[in-house]
Amino acid sequence: MIAHHALVLNLHQPPGNLQDLLENQNWEAREILFALDRIPRSLWGHEAHARVHLSLSGTLLETLSDPTFQQQVYGIVDCGSLLWHLQNQSLFEVLGTGYYHPVLPLIPEADRKEHLQRWLGIAHHLLWRPRFQGFWPPEMGFSMELIPLLRAFGYRYVLVDSEHIEPVNEMSWQEMRYRPHIARYGDAEITVIVRDRELSDAQESGMDLDWFLSEVAERTKWCDFPPLVTTCTDGENGGWFRNVTEGANFWSAFYLPLLERVAAGQSGVAPTFISDYLDTHGAHGEVRVRTGAWNTGWHHGRDFTQWTGSERQRQAVAEFARVSRAVHDARWFAGEHGLDDGPYAESLDEALGLLLRAETSCNLYWGEDWVPRAEADLASTQAVLARVGVSLEPSGEAVTAEPAETITESAPPISTDQSGERPDGPDVMAHARPD
Repeated sequence: MIAHHALVLNLHQPPGNLQDLLENQNWEAREILFALDRIPRSLWGHEAHARVHLSLSGTLLETLSDPTFQQQVYGIVDCGSLLWHLQNQSLFEVLGTGYYHPVLPLIPEADRKEHLQRWLGIAHHLLWRPRFQGFWPPEMGFSMELIPLLRAFGYRYVLVDSEHIEPVNEMSWQEMRYRPHIARYGDAEITVIVRDRELSDAQESGMDLDWFLSEVAERTKWCDFPPLVTTCTDGENGGWFRNVTEGANFWSAFYLPLLERVAAGQSGVAPTFISDYLDTHGAHGEVRVRTGAWNTGWHHGRDFTQWTGSERQRQAVAEFARVSRAVHDARWFAGEHGLDDGPYAESLDEALGLLLRAETSCNLYWGEDWVPRAEADLASTQAVLARVGVSLEPSGEAVTAEPAETITESAPPISTDQSGERPDGPDVMAHARPD
């Protein structure tokens, strides 16, 4: 029996990170850009068999489409051509995600919608797809309460980690891992695609093709159904994906040889798009998904300890909720008073953007190293609110003055460093997970 293989690659860079790396760690920036550019270049001419799922964060798309950045890196990578090649629907199934790559269960419910909506705005514009069927939760951070939101945005399926799957009814180990399932929350349901954690770990660190084919055959030999084997990793981090030497990276050492065997009819594994598999084979069985994320190299992903392990990290998460409440209260106030445009509305849009940027998962990922970035954006959010007469109570309740008394067309703007630099922040580091 042929095993269907869904390859999923997550591509994300925090706001301003590539720009900072170009200035301070130029070769590392080049490695990341080469890794991104290598994806479509490796697959040209293999449209008959290559099938790759990509999640591209809104901040990465924003950087790649920025004319100033494109000009800055033109001698390294042609970002415009890269974005054009990623529109190839024969090679790529693009997954929806959150704009600033937040761990969705850790941020307020009102902000989740904003992240998803903003991502769709830039993705529809740059990637020319009328619909994105699948959803990639940033850091694979998932909780069941996300299901109604994902369905409201039109997503058909969501990726979750095998560590967190619980069958509602009895099913075998093979069924649980290698079949799509249904998960329900209230009246909403969504198809769950299960990431094989162990095979994904191998994909991240470097694996031999013969080993992979043998391992898949062993894991699926008792399946009495067409198995869907899903492997998910970052696609531009780590030496296996960044190595520029021919024959020594994921594409030239593993994936292209796999495609050659598939074309020759010598492979028991065939690449597939998840949407195509679902169209043919559907989903079977119901599962619950425990709240959690994927493994991060030094943590298993349960309880989001990677992002909430210290008091300062937990305090930042608490501040997300407090400041978010004030922002959305002020937006509600503006709507009630017909302040849909003009300087008041523009300031609230600025405040919301700063809040969403503060919620970037990377700000909490590196222990406390990048927490000052979140704190700086939260402070700027409150400063913008104060400029229009909105102050925060300790509980997060917004106290709003009459706009006419607190803002004019000449109100001074809040200075924010769009490059991603933050006061008292650590030295710049690439968004890469240590081996």
